[in-house]
Amino acid sequence: MSLEELWNTLKNATDCKTLLKKHLTEEFYQQLKDRKTKFDGTLIHCIQSGCNNLDGGCGIFASDPDAYEVFKEVLHPVIKDYHKVAEIKHTKPDFGDFNNLGFGDLDPSGEFIVSTRVRVGRSHASYGFPPVVNAEERKEMEKISVDALNSLEGELKGKYYSLETMTPEENQQLIDDHFMFKNDDRFLRDAWVYKDWPINRGIFFNHNKTFLCWVNEEDHLRLISMQKGGDLAAVWERLVNAIQEMEKKLTFAHHDQLGYLTFCPTNLGTTCRASVHIKIPKLAAEPDFKEFCDKLNLQSRGTYGWYTENVGGVYDISNKRRLGLSEIEAIQEMRRGVEEIIRREKALQGK
Repeated sequence: MSLEELWNTLKNATDCKTLLKKHLTEEFYQQLKDRKTKFDGTLIHCIQSGCNNLDGGCGIFASDPDAYEVFKEVLHPVIKDYHKVAEIKHTKPDFGDFNNLGFGDLDPSGEFIVSTRVRVGRSHASYGFPPVVNAEERKEMEKISVDALNSLEGELKGKYYSLETMTPEENQQLIDDHFMFKNDDRFLRDAWVYKDWPINRGIFFNHNKTFLCWVNEEDHLRLISMQKGGDLAAVWERLVNAIQEMEKKLTFAHHDQLGYLTFCPTNLGTTCRASVHIKIPKLAAEPDFKEFCDKLNLQSRGTYGWYTENVGGVYDISNKRRLGLSEIEAIQEMRRGVEEIIRREKALQGK
């Protein structure tokens, strides 16, 4: 559909509750419809997915790093609304003092937390996001990313596996292990994320499979630290080590007021999503479960992410806020929330 057709679909939708629908007014549409970023990003690149999928939450993506300024009339209100901030400002990166974190294993008994995972997104400063990146640029990004990943040493040392060359069986095993990304999300598909799939995409992981990196999925890079159990401190320290090593080799897109820039405005700022898979059958069955999580600034998802069901009472619980606070503050907010969830679950179980 043309931009005008997409806009009319959004404008005339009566049951759409996305942030795009809320904040893209007729006035702003007219102002933005003919603008273009230095990466040749246009409004259609930002809103096509949200107009095609009216049942989403956010509804808008950034075509490239420059889009956050070029289309700020709609993107900035969306950012404020999602991140619950009165003004757009961000702090300097702060990963905390590893000699004085104040936390370790959140579930030493292993009764509740199945696994712990923390990830960040990173974007190469001189490239656009999926809607505007061409095949040659994606190839260049894969090369510089893999070169940096292959320089990692010690616990982080590992190997890159190209999605183009792995067998279907290898790919499925990585999916089953919750390592590999897929191309079956309709919101991302309509945002051009799967263009030229699977060319110049892949996954790096260390020998222990506790650190991995997605290359050229939704974001240019997704750095992920994970392991069984609830040792958040170990997971966090491993991830920070990887981030700092990668920053020696690569330049990432960063904005003084928005923090690290990513494809989706919900992931701005720290870009940090810290999560646990946690068994909370009693609490999850409570009618105020979502409200309980909201008050703790936590998100609850099904076992396998957005729009999935829980399996065996296991939920994915993560921090919601990413903008306006430091990385260590985001981790601490998630930590405190998870500890409160465990206390509530124990009380409901009569422990």
